[in-house]
Amino acid sequence: MTASALCVQDEILSALARVTDPELDEPITELGFVRTITLADDGVTVHLRLPTAFCSPNFAYLMASDALDALRAVQGIGQVQVLLDDHHDSDKINVGLAADAGYLGTFGQEAQESLTELRNTFLRKAHAAAMERCIAAHLERTGMDVEEIHTLTLGDLLPGKDRDALLRRRTAIGLSSCPNSRVLVDDEGQPVPSESAPIRLRFARSVRISMEGNAHFCRGLLATRYADSDLVGTSPRITDVRTDRSDR
Repeated sequence: MTASALCVQDEILSALARVTDPELDEPITELGFVRTITLADDGVTVHLRLPTAFCSPNFAYLMASDALDALRAVQGIGQVQVLLDDHHDSDKINVGLAADAGYLGTFGQEAQESLTELRNTFLRKAHAAAMERCIAAHLERTGMDVEEIHTLTLGDLLPGKDRDALLRRRTAIGLSSCPNSRVLVDDEGQPVPSESAPIRLRFARSVRISMEGNAHFCRGLLATRYADSDLVGTSPRITDVRTDRSDR
């Protein structure tokens, strides 16, 4: 395989890795939701799969739509097609994506809320989980008393993946990333007073534990559902018909 072909594949995988399951806040590539990627002379086709046929249609549409947008931003790969397999609304979602109909155009009267509202709900949950991870790590490292966590600022956090993740989540929901900004905030970005800090931290911890537990459960469901398939792992099958070669 040529270096150019490998580069294109890396760009496609990187783009898809920026798409997350809205409920689990993990990349669809790491969850195993990207089934196959086919590169042809006229474009790229990606097949997605989910743990069950009855995963929430709005979640399914959101991930498929985000994958389509992410791939369209990759230069030089031609037309992009994203298809959702083995879901009870696969046909509806695939037709809507192909027509660029949008969420409301795809589901019509079945759409119970706007995609923006849904996205914002889960962005706030992802922020709460990231916030709790950073605070827990800081408490373990410094021995800070829980009663003092309301004073913790972004500048107090050690650089690393947890801090980077928190800053990305804050940016996504429009919160300040100034080093002097308080780490423990409410959903509106307001600092939490000392008397409310333990309650807010417990809530954030419950959100984080729930998300991690659901992610583990979904991985198990996916592995069980496709146990008889040769596409069980998290790495998608990549087929490049331009060079007639396939790689796992």
